[in-house]
Amino acid sequence: MSKTKILLAEDEPALGQIIKESLETRDFNVLLCSDGEKAMHTYQSDAPELLVLDVMMPKKDGFTLAKEIRAFDDTIPIIFLTAKSQTQDVVEGFTIGGNDYLKKPFSMEELIVRINNLLNRTRIQKTSEILHIGAYTFDFPKQRLNFNNTSEQLTHREAHLLFHLIKNKNQVLDRSLILNKLWGNDDFFSARSMDVFITKLRKKLNKDNSIQILNVRGFGYKLIC
Repeated sequence: MSKTKILLAEDEPALGQIIKESLETRDFNVLLCSDGEKAMHTYQSDAPELLVLDVMMPKKDGFTLAKEIRAFDDTIPIIFLTAKSQTQDVVEGFTIGGNDYLKKPFSMEELIVRINNLLNRTRIQKTSEILHIGAYTFDFPKQRLNFNNTSEQLTHREAHLLFHLIKNKNQVLDRSLILNKLWGNDDFFSARSMDVFITKLRKKLNKDNSIQILNVRGFGYKLIC
């Protein structure tokens, strides 16, 4: 069984190393970054399952980083770490899309409990994730696309691509972000592969004329319904 991958963004080297080592003793795979820009690149390339973000970081702070990720991904759990104690800072963290907030100093046991609670909650939600698009229903955990009395099994990559298109319905799904998340890179060959999968999904959704997947040249794809 693969280890749960956690992205930790913390610019204090000693604290970052302590958190990383503590989480690794609990069998997590921890990707440690020292600033917000590195954290964004790691998020795009390594597809973590949970984010632990320090608020005050160089190059890109934790709130800005979370805003950018939330524009694309509204499901990944985010925990903010901060020395700030002002009420408005806490409110801002939750408004941006944070799921939890820990003020420094904190105990490692408390962080680990909060991480496990968020992961368990997210997994429960995913097991019951039924999405609707036009006349179709999409059972994401079972990777089945249903139309009236017919059902079609999708491949793993088809299912995850459709999931992100539906979650970003009527918005542009950034090409580079989805390539890095599902293919692991955004090179020419991966991009051509994604084009093939988009064509397959268009065919699978063609029973409802109100559904379109548009190619937004230079940016990505938009699912319209």
